[in-house]
Amino acid sequence: MFGGLGMPELLIILVIILIIFGAGKLPQIGEGMGKAIKNFKKATSDSEKKKEPDQIENDKQA
Repeated sequence: MFGGLGMPELLIILVIILIIFGAGKLPQIGEGMGKAIKNFKKATSDSEKKKEPDQIENDKQA
């Protein structure tokens, strides 16, 4: 699921993040990551939608 990372590895990473940022910052970090993923998905789908009309025009010219 996570490219070969198992549960022990994920727990170690979570503990390190908790030590570095503290418990108070974790919700803010999670919210920021969620917004970043949402914007990335939106930008990806928007670029695919923009690409489709160009492909239609290229097909008409051929």
